[in-house]
Amino acid sequence: MKKAVKIVTALMILVLTVGILALPFKAYAAGEDEEESAYEVVEAGDMNYRLSTTSMKALAAAIAIAIPAAIAAIAMGIATSKSVEGISRQPEASGKIQGLWMLGMVFIETVAIYALVVTILIVFVL
Repeated sequence: MKKAVKIVTALMILVLTVGILALPFKAYAAGEDEEESAYEVVEAGDMNYRLSTTSMKALAAAIAIAIPAAIAAIAMGIATSKSVEGISRQPEASGKIQGLWMLGMVFIETVAIYALVVTILIVFVL
């Protein structure tokens, strides 16, 4: 049951991330004149909001860095707690556990750095 909940949660996060990151591409749709193509009108009840490409890029960048950073922080916490548990159970294996823990931290941090690079690309290139 726990595994099914984790899979459904992961799929929901994936769908939401892809859906939200696809929002800025609607702003680049070809319009009749230059001013309309740079904005998208969003209707919310009685009010209309005009979202510029800059605001949509900011939203995409915030989401692109927030989700991987949160997941990396959770993964680092889990890895640290499990390594401390392993060292407390077998103190003689602390060197091996610590080395593997450090390698895992490097891989987790690499994912967060890749997310930062993608965010910088969204802000400055798109």
